[in-house]
Amino acid sequence: MFSKISVKGSDKAPLYQYLTSTGGGEIQWNFTKFLVDKDGKVIKRFESAVTPDSPEVISAIEGALK
Repeated sequence: MFSKISVKGSDKAPLYQYLTSTGGGEIQWNFTKFLVDKDGKVIKRFESAVTPDSPEVISAIEGALK
């Protein structure tokens, strides 16, 4: 379990500073998802309307595993 952290603004957590600088800009709403490769590079970003079990996410994960 993690504690609450900032994902926007001047006190943005370092993880989100990295994700938003390399993965498409600021987070617009809760539940933005990032697919990150084994080297830490952001491969794909999914906005909050995309569910974790959507075909789009599953396909991107399967593609990254090849």
